[in-house]
Amino acid sequence: MLKNKINWIFAIAILALSFQACEDPDTTFDPINPDLSEDAILGTSQSAARTLNGLERQLAEVAGEYVHLAEIASDNYDNTQTFFNQFLDILNVTSTDNDINDTQFEIARLRELAKSGLNIIGPGDPNYTADQEAEFLFFIGLSHLLSAELFTVLPAEPQGAAQPASAHYALAIDFFEQGAAKASNPATQVSCLMGQARANYYAGNQAAAVTAADAAIAADPGFVRFVKFDVLNGARIDNEMQNAIHDRGSFDDLQPLPRLDFLDPKYNDDNASQDIDMPLLKIEEAHLIKCEAAIADGALGTAQSIMKDIIALVATRPTSTFDDSVEDRTERNPGTRPDSSIVVVASSPGAALVGGLVIDRKVGNVTIPTVSGTSVTDAMVDAVGSEDEALELLYLMRQEIFIAEGRRMTDMGVKFVVSEIEQLANANIKVEDTTPVLPSFFTSIAAELDGITYDATTFECTITHDVNAIIVANKTSDFVCPFH
Repeated sequence: MLKNKINWIFAIAILALSFQACEDPDTTFDPINPDLSEDAILGTSQSAARTLNGLERQLAEVAGEYVHLAEIASDNYDNTQTFFNQFLDILNVTSTDNDINDTQFEIARLRELAKSGLNIIGPGDPNYTADQEAEFLFFIGLSHLLSAELFTVLPAEPQGAAQPASAHYALAIDFFEQGAAKASNPATQVSCLMGQARANYYAGNQAAAVTAADAAIAADPGFVRFVKFDVLNGARIDNEMQNAIHDRGSFDDLQPLPRLDFLDPKYNDDNASQDIDMPLLKIEEAHLIKCEAAIADGALGTAQSIMKDIIALVATRPTSTFDDSVEDRTERNPGTRPDSSIVVVASSPGAALVGGLVIDRKVGNVTIPTVSGTSVTDAMVDAVGSEDEALELLYLMRQEIFIAEGRRMTDMGVKFVVSEIEQLANANIKVEDTTPVLPSFFTSIAAELDGITYDATTFECTITHDVNAIIVANKTSDFVCPFH
């Protein structure tokens, strides 16, 4: 425990050094505490390892800032209270939003700490290894990947001009490729391969995405890399998404879309001293990428076969059984949300009513997937009759598999903007950089994005808009479906 605290202090010192070095290379790091001087940090044994520990901590800080925001901005969750962001639920994306500002700067801190590890700390460490270098490259790539996924434009360096998502994806791919080539550790190598696959996917590079996905599957068919949380040994590195969907109990802050009820809460307090780790990269995504490529190529049979592989893979993932009776779906407005296993749900007005999606909580223990889950069955896959039907089913699988991981917002084409604080401090940021660019097919229904109607007497729930169907209807738009 003490060792971890020392590692965090060490990493924070490195982070301060890296920001100063990037913004003004002529200044020197001159802290008040002589134990945190540059000489006490650089060139020391195990300094690279400690910096990597600090990067894991910083990644937890990043996830703690953005994941719940991205989930609120999507149709996955309805924010029913005032404790979390009140603007993003209706796609009110503004440069003055403090949450968006914090997300931007936590990503920048991740990038700059990783760059210091790669360029300064690692080379001066007598115990520096190629795998550590590969991990630094991975974290730099990840910072650019998150920049592109979450923001329309964002600087790629301190005081730099705002770069479009396409530029950040290109940078991410480059760093991930370097990391994969450098790594001998299988986990690091597959992390970089999955990063390549994901960045190439969103960039629309179909062939490259599939190649990286195939390589990742071959290397580790059960791969998962987690964001690690350590409540005991660090300041504010808890799983904020866990707070939002479970730990605040009967406050019911974030309510899941009823068709996703059986997947919530993905994170719980089964271990009171440790928040549940969050999937960051997992091999399911490699299969999902290959499936979407097959659909785009018109290979419907291949896509159906891959979907069945995904279903089988998801069935092997762990679950958590815990008492969720304290949580309530309708505490504020009794009878307004489904909270019983007899409820049937329609994905849109006029769609078929489906059972088995809402679970009973008041009875006590529930069992929830902690890595991946899906309601899609082989029979549903067999019933697919067209490429659009396959694509809609695939996006339902993506929605279910990535729930509470901050991915759905990006799949919907919704992104944040550069912070006003950045604009005021950085002369290279233009006013247009702080203007949101959002898909009109979602902004036009922003107030109803996660809307439902529920009849507590018939136990029938209808979702106002089927977002997956809207995504497919607009598949040729630049906002969604990268391979179409």
